[in-house]
Amino acid sequence: MLIHKHDEPLTDAEWRDFLKTHDFGDFIVPGAPTRDLPVVVPTHFIWDGDKTVLLHLARINPVWKAIEERPRALLSVFGAYAYIPGHWNQDEYGVPTSYYAAVQLACDVEPIDDEAALAKILETQLAHFQPEGKHAPVEPGDNPYGKKLSVIRGLRLTVTDVRAKFKFGGNRTAQHRDVVAKNLGERGSSLDREARAYTLTRGRER
Repeated sequence: MLIHKHDEPLTDAEWRDFLKTHDFGDFIVPGAPTRDLPVVVPTHFIWDGDKTVLLHLARINPVWKAIEERPRALLSVFGAYAYIPGHWNQDEYGVPTSYYAAVQLACDVEPIDDEAALAKILETQLAHFQPEGKHAPVEPGDNPYGKKLSVIRGLRLTVTDVRAKFKFGGNRTAQHRDVVAKNLGERGSSLDREARAYTLTRGRER
């Protein structure tokens, strides 16, 4: 993706904090050079805050063939996206734009088939996404969860590169960002509120 200087993360902490609260993205596997299109799988994932991402997918998913061809992938995560009308800080000839945050993780890919290791991935995911518990232990064996392990495979992604972009008017004046932030607050969707927070915070920190 194109990343202008003014859209770069202010610090590594900015993109790391974004990934801590955005745990759904597109898992993109290009496969062999002869493949017409990459395989793209929307999925939840968990990230350890450093170099490791864990997830699981159905065995019937077409992504496994692409992984066999080439065990490399991109995990693309985005959020805080908002349409910014041109008239918000000009007139009917104003140029509209989009505000958004995006983080892309380039990864080496390792499938996980060992049932004990797979069960551990699932337990870790449940602890993250369902902290209230209310589920039986996930463990191999003759139990309802254990019997379902055969229909899924785990994935361990090792992050080799990170590209991050925070496009929130970093090339515009403080006055312009204030007007956009005000209008985002008035429009008021959940994404507008998230984009507004980035617009104000990044403006102050710059």
